[in-house]
Amino acid sequence: MAAPFRALCFSGLRHCRRQLNTTCTVQAGEKWRKENGLSRSGSEFGPLTDLPDWSFADGRPAPPLKGHLRRRQERENLARRIVMLSSEVDRGIEVWEQRQEEAKRLEEHRKSQLLKPKGRLLMKKEDPKS
Repeated sequence: MAAPFRALCFSGLRHCRRQLNTTCTVQAGEKWRKENGLSRSGSEFGPLTDLPDWSFADGRPAPPLKGHLRRRQERENLARRIVMLSSEVDRGIEVWEQRQEEAKRLEEHRKSQLLKPKGRLLMKKEDPKS
């Protein structure tokens, strides 16, 4: 009995002229928050997300929640990745500078190996009056 009913529903959907929109809607205020240096949504970072929800009456802090520990770990991993990539860029710049210096040194060495002018040509180059 379920099979004919399912077939009836699907056949009805095939003939329906309305389309079902499955795209997500734009977050309200997302553009404004990005323009003002805030997070995309109000729950990505900030005091409402980062600070504990409660504390003990005697002033002791509450134990960290799972979400807080997860976000802390994600931030730590991101910071480590940034440091690693930054050091790779620094090493790349150093290698590039060394290659430039080596190329310059080789060019100077090549120029020093060229034939030098002799006789009158040498005297003309040294004589500033000519």
